[in-house]
Amino acid sequence: MTRVLVLEHDDSSRRDLRDELVRCGFDVVEAAHLDAAQHLSAQPIDAIVANALLFAEADELLAFAGAAPVVLAADRPSISHAVECMRRGAADYLPRPLATGALRAAVTRAADDLRRDAAAVADFSPMIGECPAMRALFKRIGKVAQTDSTVLIQGEPGTGKELVARAVHAASRRWQGRLIAMNCATVRDSLVEAELFGHPPGAASPAIRATARNAHQRGLIEVAEGGTLFIDEIGEMPLQAQTRLLRVLDEGDSVADMRLIAATHRDLAQLTETGHFSTDLLARLNLLTLHVPPLRERGDDVLTIAAAVLERTAVKQGKHGLAFAASALAALRRYSWPGNVRELEHAVERAAILCDDTAIDADLLAIDIRRAPPPPRRKPAETSGSLEDFFVRFVLENQDRYTETELASKLGISRKSLWERRQRLSIPRRRTRKRGPRRDQR
Repeated sequence: MTRVLVLEHDDSSRRDLRDELVRCGFDVVEAAHLDAAQHLSAQPIDAIVANALLFAEADELLAFAGAAPVVLAADRPSISHAVECMRRGAADYLPRPLATGALRAAVTRAADDLRRDAAAVADFSPMIGECPAMRALFKRIGKVAQTDSTVLIQGEPGTGKELVARAVHAASRRWQGRLIAMNCATVRDSLVEAELFGHPPGAASPAIRATARNAHQRGLIEVAEGGTLFIDEIGEMPLQAQTRLLRVLDEGDSVADMRLIAATHRDLAQLTETGHFSTDLLARLNLLTLHVPPLRERGDDVLTIAAAVLERTAVKQGKHGLAFAASALAALRRYSWPGNVRELEHAVERAAILCDDTAIDADLLAIDIRRAPPPPRRKPAETSGSLEDFFVRFVLENQDRYTETELASKLGISRKSLWERRQRLSIPRRRTRKRGPRRDQR
């Protein structure tokens, strides 16, 4: 049953709306104002019917509504007000007194549009999920995709933030344009601006040359013209590049007709407090947000995703009849998956490749499902033969002396591998100070 929230400050008008919606067969909850609605039960709302006066605080109302469509009832309707409300995100605008059947038709139409949006996202996206959190995410993606507003995707590493970005792009009016992606964590700080805003002649990176013709004159913002620019790990973007990006967003189509989608696993509000992220840019990014839940909170989605990955890998490897043994299914359920969907995919693919039979046992997944107590804290002077311990110790002791590129080089790994290990081992990256002459460190 469709659940509708009625927001109306006038008691008599609120009762009339409630009674009309109940007669139409909707499940109705009500509140006199937005603050009171915040304290209602956590059960999802499918649509909101609100007094049009509340839309003066459109951002707050739409943030509360999430994916739920908002139908407005106006005591003093006007064409200009209706146009403004619809432009800012209202699903419908009804003048009072309400015509017979108008409220039911508006709510039904808005709810049906939302369901179609969610179905469209499912068609466009390889994301899998049936848990309540993922169903809510799919609905919100469908709603967000219909706008051209900036979107911020939040979630832990490995949850599939890029898949969410691609789903938003594919379900939007820009689907025929290109989606151009850049990960700030894998690009040197000194090159981020050039990648985004363009290179002087002869300075283009191989990645840009492969992306566009005349790359030395074009940055990714220009390459994304008519499409979507996806900036992953935007929390790693240098402050100077943040300032230039904010200027592009403020100037809009006069610079480039592109939509920005950003993603991060970091707390950007906390970064603004330490001076590492622009408060103004965060305000622009926070207009529409999508949260991707970690795998440990998705219940049986773990098994559904594992089955899909196993089927895909079996076809690729030419192995028929592969299935999880009971022990493997139990292990999949019990493990907390700190690396989220990415870790699950790697575990299943590895198990399928190594399996000599048709049944995949738990040991082939190579995951530790034991709930061991946290290791005792060691004194700094203690040593360890673990490669991970060496990695942690080396990075912490040397990150103030070397840049990320130099650290990666001395460890014998790529810059991207260094970043990925930082995330897995929870080693925060300190901001690199401006480099000056330094003595040779040996």
